[in-house]
Amino acid sequence: MGRAPRKQGQQTERGLNRRTLLVGGGATAGLLLAWGGWPRAYRANLNTAPGETAFNAFLKIDRSGQIIVIVPQTEMGQGVSTLLPQILADELGADWRTIGVQSAPIGPLYANNLLARQWLANDWSRLAGEAGEWAIDQYATRSALMLTGAGTSIPMFHQPYREAGAAARVLLCKAAAARWDVAWESCDIRDGIVSDGGKRTLKLGEVAEDAATFDLPDILPFRQADVDRLAGQELPRLDTPSKIDGSHNFAADIRLPDMAFASIRQGPIGDAVLKSVNEGAAKSVTGFLKLVRRERWVAAIASNWWAANKALDLADPVFALSGTPVGSAGIEAALEQAFADSSGERLYARGDPQSLSEDATVLASEYRVRPGLHLAMEPTCATARIGEDGAEVWMATQAPGLARAAIARALDLPAEAVTLYPLHAGGGHGRRMDFEAGVQAALLSREMGRPVQLLWSRLEDVIQDRPSAPAHARMAGKLGRNGAVEGWSAKVAAPCALTQTWARIAHGKLPHEASADASGTSTRLAVAGMDLPYSVPNWAVDHFPADVGLPLGFARGNANLHGAFFTESFMDELAHQAQMEAMSFRIQMLGGNPRLAHCLTTVGAMGGWQGGIEGSGQGLAAHVMNGAFIAVMVEAGVDEGKLQVSRIVAAVDGGEQVNPDIARQQVESGLIHGLAFAMGASVPYAKGMPTRAILGRMGLPRLGDVGEVTVELIRSTAPPAGLTDLGAPVVAPAVANALFTTTGRRFRSLPLLMEG
Repeated sequence: MGRAPRKQGQQTERGLNRRTLLVGGGATAGLLLAWGGWPRAYRANLNTAPGETAFNAFLKIDRSGQIIVIVPQTEMGQGVSTLLPQILADELGADWRTIGVQSAPIGPLYANNLLARQWLANDWSRLAGEAGEWAIDQYATRSALMLTGAGTSIPMFHQPYREAGAAARVLLCKAAAARWDVAWESCDIRDGIVSDGGKRTLKLGEVAEDAATFDLPDILPFRQADVDRLAGQELPRLDTPSKIDGSHNFAADIRLPDMAFASIRQGPIGDAVLKSVNEGAAKSVTGFLKLVRRERWVAAIASNWWAANKALDLADPVFALSGTPVGSAGIEAALEQAFADSSGERLYARGDPQSLSEDATVLASEYRVRPGLHLAMEPTCATARIGEDGAEVWMATQAPGLARAAIARALDLPAEAVTLYPLHAGGGHGRRMDFEAGVQAALLSREMGRPVQLLWSRLEDVIQDRPSAPAHARMAGKLGRNGAVEGWSAKVAAPCALTQTWARIAHGKLPHEASADASGTSTRLAVAGMDLPYSVPNWAVDHFPADVGLPLGFARGNANLHGAFFTESFMDELAHQAQMEAMSFRIQMLGGNPRLAHCLTTVGAMGGWQGGIEGSGQGLAAHVMNGAFIAVMVEAGVDEGKLQVSRIVAAVDGGEQVNPDIARQQVESGLIHGLAFAMGASVPYAKGMPTRAILGRMGLPRLGDVGEVTVELIRSTAPPAGLTDLGAPVVAPAVANALFTTTGRRFRSLPLLMEG
């Protein structure tokens, strides 16, 4: 199996554009030459209230002793606004009851270089090795590329928060030691109190201002004692009390003086422009204020949101759509056509898949996955106030720096004139990486000359969703005489959702433009999760880019959602073909991956694995993702045509977790998200519109559909990995494998019981 030909003009692994980074042999040299003209160090740009002292970019302490931890990552329910403060508080020696959290301003010290590396890596950067990583790091830092996603928050910021806490502890100890005239090394902080071995004590607030005047030692000492440590404890989440009593502010909770409310219509999916609107009918609604028309959308503004949305319904906006309307049949046809175009690019390979024994058993199967909707609890929302001095915008965003830049461009203002208040999100799963609502709200506020809160309806949220990528796979495997997998071939037709997302949020492309531009891009981002963790001597993964016409976006798990489904479902088929028990079949190929093997044996023991015998209703799946390992066993069946999952057991090795309880929450959340992906979370499309948009009609799991969920965290001393996405990709293949034992049928499409 040789390298598949590529179409003329096809691009591979697009990341940074030419204006951002010179791609090619002279890229590193070009960056080195420009290095002298750029800052080599950055200062924290924190605002401090009276009585507050800023120690570094991540920490402030006030005179009362309250510890204010600065968090640059968007809280979407994953617990990051507790985890990062816990890391810092542990090194500082703080009292957990004194911890407060504040969102970070936009600045280079908060750039997520790790996600930037994953997202923007291309052929050149991988070839360049450390120089390529350095180039992406520099771009991310100098661009203040603040990003939340793909479980990178803890791996990226664990060390900086440890250092921030340790640095503050040293400075506070130095200030206390100076008052007591003792060596600072003899001082320590426990439970928020500075002491010199218990002889004398001071509260942190009493020495905070003095502490900031001292210098740090050349080598920063970290805490060594194992007693009174906050890391590893199941501390209560800091955001829970306000979410329980309703005082927690989400975007729709913002209230400003003289604020108006808006609803919006943006037409069908694709290149749609506004053609007509019945403004007379809209005026009949009590509270209606104004219709605002733009080329591609129309918004109604009223004294309350219900009136604004009702006015839009009566206005009955009509849009003209260019090109072929998006439809499920067209999406499926485009994916199949991608194979016929012979435009595949070999992105992963090991050995020689062609050099196999002639008497090997060959198994081939085809799989397909529909696009998966985000369906966050909180519909898209933003509030804006435009004044003489600039603009203020309140919104939840996973890319605040890019969002602020887009708002500034839309208003023709410098970025510094836009103040963006990053809020927590009521879910998001990647949808908050896009920020069009913030731009729309700012334009509406300028039009009205008063604050405006824009809230998309649930229908609008579904129509304009940027779902995960649809994909088709042609899998082939060869079994030797001993039942071992000797060869493996995966050919995947799929568009790249991450390439489209970057084009929209970084380069201002319209959704249909980004979709078309990315249609010829072959990239590892589109086949993530298909890099085999098993020791198969000869294997290859080829990506066939496809133009499905549906704008796609960042999602929980991204391409791992289909990658794991293809891989683990087919692995089960091979085990059945080899007449081997599914767990043993996997473990025999995991000699070089003991952590994943440990997860499999653990989940088998916990779940009472029966070997996947006929009628057991048990299924297995395993996956590796960004340094984290997971194995899942489910018990499932079909009752009166509906999928029922009575049990989910997961074993996870995610390294040394900061807060085990939150880690389990993250995995459980991912498992349920993956179950929704298996059961529904997808809609058919016809004539440029989803054919349904009511959540109750999407086949999503309810409490009665899900039984016991158990998550076991395997003890590990490895660095902590992000777990927010880990559970989502493995549930669907595990359920599909379980259904085979009860129905005798292979379910090779997602959703599993999809019509058509």
